[in-house]
Amino acid sequence: MKKHFKHYTYTLLAVFTVALVACNQPEKPREEAKEEQIPETPNRVSLTANQLQTAGIVIGTIEMKNLATAIKANGLLSVPNQNKALVTSITTGTIQTLNVQPGNYVKKGQLIATILNPEIAQLQQQAQTTIAQLTLAEQEYERQKELVAGNAAPLKNLQRAEAELKAIKATAQSQRLQLAALGIRYGTGTIVTSIPVLAPISGTVSEVTAQIGSNVDASTPIAQIVNNSQLHLDLFVFEKDLPKVEAGQRIHFTLTNSAGKEYDAQIYSIGTAFASQSKTIPVHAVVMGNKTGLIEGMNVTAIISIGNAVLPAVPTEAIVSTGVKDYIFVVNKQGEKETLFERIPIAKGVTDIGFTEITPVRSLKPGSRIVIKKTFFVLAKMVNTGEDE
Repeated sequence: MKKHFKHYTYTLLAVFTVALVACNQPEKPREEAKEEQIPETPNRVSLTANQLQTAGIVIGTIEMKNLATAIKANGLLSVPNQNKALVTSITTGTIQTLNVQPGNYVKKGQLIATILNPEIAQLQQQAQTTIAQLTLAEQEYERQKELVAGNAAPLKNLQRAEAELKAIKATAQSQRLQLAALGIRYGTGTIVTSIPVLAPISGTVSEVTAQIGSNVDASTPIAQIVNNSQLHLDLFVFEKDLPKVEAGQRIHFTLTNSAGKEYDAQIYSIGTAFASQSKTIPVHAVVMGNKTGLIEGMNVTAIISIGNAVLPAVPTEAIVSTGVKDYIFVVNKQGEKETLFERIPIAKGVTDIGFTEITPVRSLKPGSRIVIKKTFFVLAKMVNTGEDE
């Protein structure tokens, strides 16, 4: 009985082993499918026909498109020196009142501050004395004129009176100009020790550098005023692009740190020398239209329109980026069940009407097929494949 049971057990074990080996044997159709698989490399990825359809990937070609050509340049906003002014005192003194703060808009001639200087009282006193002397000199001249006319006095007395009158008039004119520069009216009879400091131009107060009690002189700025009405744009264009730039061309620009709003400018001047320590030439433009939100010193990114040209281009969606590099995916080999794509680096050019100019880093065969829609899916498949490996 035991002998028959042992024989039965060996037989069952042999049958199970054969069945297990048979299950582990690869099927012949699978071996054929493996032979049809297309090898992948770090810059290649394959997708099945089902994956292409599910992801909505569309394959097209590089086209020649009539695009509006432009030059991209960086720059900054500036205000011409004739639209900027330092507010200074014409004489030494101490700040007595200060009537503005940064951000205030002021008009030309508006009171900015007052300066206390007791020494100007002496100039006013001298002016009063000169006025009195001028009155006497005019009277003496008229008297000598009458005497000479009646032969009652020699001519030299009239000449002396005339010379003295002219000298006093010159002194009075000098004192009048000095007091006017200080903002003090001449000949009022009132002596003051504080003088006003007025805004030399209209604009916005960008900086206040003095405070009440500060000692100032003609070389010490009290404040700075900037008039943004004539805001300029200074761009830096590379030497290779200079022949394409000329006065009158329109510029579209955005703020580098806030690219939401676009502004316009027009070129009025092109530099004739390289900017310091660079191979760029300054191009000057005047900002057109609304300047709200623009301040001197802001960095901008600009596009200079230079015309139209027929260029090799692809739909902008066909380009994908990783880091600082841009790529397209070219069909490298297409099988019945899988399509192999190769990632090709490209340099981007102008963008217009939904297309972007491209320059592949290596030449492609005419009529090369590329992914023009849902390219990001192909890139994702490549990245995931690389991580799995």
